[in-house]
Amino acid sequence: MFQKVDYPFLIAAFASFLASVGLWFLVSHDYGAYVGIWVPSILTLWVGVRLVLLSRAFSNTRKN
Repeated sequence: MFQKVDYPFLIAAFASFLASVGLWFLVSHDYGAYVGIWVPSILTLWVGVRLVLLSRAFSNTRKN
């Protein structure tokens, strides 16, 4: 289901989420909110990379 390219994005999003929660409760609400908005950005980038990889795979199968 997941490929090797997926894991760095998922790990980065999860680490960003954990950092956001930690910053929110331990340091500052503003810092936590700022780091928290990284999570959807990382996941959106992941979707974009997957779409590019899928479109390349689809175009390679149509050529053969």
